[in-house]
Amino acid sequence: MSPRVAIVGGSGYVGGELLRLLLFHPEVEVSQVTSRKYLGRYVHQVHPNLRAISDLRFKSPDEVEACDILFLALPHGEMAREFDRWAGLATTIIDCSADFRLRDPNAYKRWYKRDHEAPEMLSRFVYGLPERHRAELAQTRYASGVGCNAVAVTLALAPLAEAGLLETATIEIKVGSSEGGSLANDASHHPERSGAVRVYSPSGHRHLAEVEQELGSLPIHLTVTAIEMVRGVHLTAHCFLRSGSRLLEEKDVWALYREAYAKEPFVRLVASRTGLYRYPEPKLLIGTNYCDIGFALEQGSEVLVVMAALDNLMKGAAGSAVQSMNVMLGWDETTGLTFPGLHPV
Repeated sequence: MSPRVAIVGGSGYVGGELLRLLLFHPEVEVSQVTSRKYLGRYVHQVHPNLRAISDLRFKSPDEVEACDILFLALPHGEMAREFDRWAGLATTIIDCSADFRLRDPNAYKRWYKRDHEAPEMLSRFVYGLPERHRAELAQTRYASGVGCNAVAVTLALAPLAEAGLLETATIEIKVGSSEGGSLANDASHHPERSGAVRVYSPSGHRHLAEVEQELGSLPIHLTVTAIEMVRGVHLTAHCFLRSGSRLLEEKDVWALYREAYAKEPFVRLVASRTGLYRYPEPKLLIGTNYCDIGFALEQGSEVLVVMAALDNLMKGAAGSAVQSMNVMLGWDETTGLTFPGLHPV
């Protein structure tokens, strides 16, 4: 029998993406999906792209039965508050919230302005980004989710940081409206959101906590701006390199990034001299698990402009979660995640 999967919090955008991916995953069977708001409704009534794909109905989170793999896509704080209950239901748990992304409870309190509900469990969760923690994921039962903006920053800057080349970086990330979740609010009201170029986090974004954990305490300045886009993260980082790095040539940058990502199935280098899509473009990544990275070196200076793009609901959430599951269960890492995207869209 295939391992049985339950998705708790299946009516949100991340839950819907998990359901879409796992229904077509050849190694698992989705047996339960929960939603309090849509209790008893067919999943396709909330996720219409799944019409005629599944006859599952949403059940109450209170009625979840034992399973083999448990994905949680709950609001931040809820998983940690009931950790013992969820841990008793499955041998493998992947939590897509921010509850277990940080290993240090003091860091959690600093960034999330509250004490952690289960601090003793933080060290048992592995950060669910296989490009950084593949070996650890293969040895654990518990994986955390990732922050979509954190994934873009971490993958874009890691080769520079680990080579000791990065002095500081000034980053702007442009994001789509789905990053705000499926619940409506004043900012998501169509007349307020449509056509907007709205800076909503000029500094101090919480996803920097994950970047700091992954890359160390570097002086990174991050601004996040909401634009007219549903899915997608687009990063532009002006990376100021350490003194003497002006001797770095474009071929050196290519060599550095190729060495870092040559064996990564979901990281692609995109920096062409010609063509319309010379640099990473989030539109082309809708529904995919890829993170595209590109760069342009300012000749004669110590500034490297690094660009990255991904789908916030996929590589920035559900896609990385399923990729982590594949690693944890010993399956081919790309299983169920090879959709190449669409063009044109």
